[in-house]
Amino acid sequence: MTKLGYSLSSEELGPATLVRNAQRAEEAGFAFALISDHYHPWTDAQGQSPFVWSVIGAIAQATDRLVLGTGVTCPTVRMHPALVAQAAATSAAMMPGRFFLGVGTGEALNEHITGEPWPAIETRLEMLEEAITVIRELWRGDEVTFYGDFFTVENARVYTLPEAPPPIMFAAGGATSAELAGRIGDGLISTSPDKDVVQTFEENGGRGKPCMGHLTCAYADSEEDGVRIAMENWPNAGLPGQLGQELPRPAHFEQAAELVREDDLRSKIICGPDSRRHIDAIEEFAAAGFDHVYVHQVGKEQEPFFHFYEQEVMPQLSLEPASAGVAS
Repeated sequence: MTKLGYSLSSEELGPATLVRNAQRAEEAGFAFALISDHYHPWTDAQGQSPFVWSVIGAIAQATDRLVLGTGVTCPTVRMHPALVAQAAATSAAMMPGRFFLGVGTGEALNEHITGEPWPAIETRLEMLEEAITVIRELWRGDEVTFYGDFFTVENARVYTLPEAPPPIMFAAGGATSAELAGRIGDGLISTSPDKDVVQTFEENGGRGKPCMGHLTCAYADSEEDGVRIAMENWPNAGLPGQLGQELPRPAHFEQAAELVREDDLRSKIICGPDSRRHIDAIEEFAAAGFDHVYVHQVGKEQEPFFHFYEQEVMPQLSLEPASAGVAS
């Protein structure tokens, strides 16, 4: 059975709206949610980018059952892993059994802002592995001094800790990152229903751990309206290759998005009101080995999406109950 989740898009929605949507997702029966951790939106038209840890604190108080994680945090450049360890520990203490830390190698869009170099992906993976080591050491509750290849920690201790450390979910899109995710992560996050990524993750230590798939849709009254919403609000989905990791400014994404055509988005985003297409996309993730699927509705209007999923999508899916949690 699949657990269905909801994507809280910090790039498109302000903090108060994100909190209300988390409440609405819980009410609608979504089992979990991921909230994006950005410094910038992808484009100026998206228009938002609140500090994720403040929003998580508000969601912790506004919900009772919803499991929440970052989707995803890069604990290597913009934020030192010692700070991420403290932030995540506090979040987990406020949401006992309901918080997980999603991590990834990040994008230049968010991470270059401090003036630090933006390394190649091979180096970023090494940095992420070391960062996870630092975070887990600090979650033990002892005073930590650490001199690594990338990070230094001196006489640091995280005093506010949850009863148990939160799971660390590892974002991966290819064989190398999936292998590392299986070896050191507590679960997998990926944006496409790729059986090979899941298989690599499982063969390297991930068997039996949760696998989360990220599905993007643009529900609307018609497919044409859905495509229009996607073009206006999420053209970055149509960019090829590594552009999403390498472009440093929203203006650059807007320039690149001028090359994106409607057909590029039709192949990446489920557009329109056909419930069968939404269900088939969720089931495609399940067939690839993902036991969690979380859905991002593009655009600022979210209530029609919630109603559509409550009435026409969820009843046709075999879902685990929301109370079952996520990282189990």
